[in-house]
Amino acid sequence: MSITQQYLLDSHRARQLGEAPPPAPGRHDWQVVREFRDYRRFRAVVAGRPARGRLREALGRWLRPRPRSTC
Repeated sequence: MSITQQYLLDSHRARQLGEAPPPAPGRHDWQVVREFRDYRRFRAVVAGRPARGRLREALGRWLRPRPRSTC
């Protein structure tokens, strides 16, 4: 059963029981993404790492490697 079929079935049951219909599939996707981002930032702070800019800093190190010293 697809997610759309499950949504239609749940909506039909809710209508028959006089309850509020469930939220449409994908309605809260961005909220989940934001909460996950906030959780990762929180875990970074608790671990003592910078909370922001880590990906850009890592890409900068990868794209612009430091010149090697010739000792």
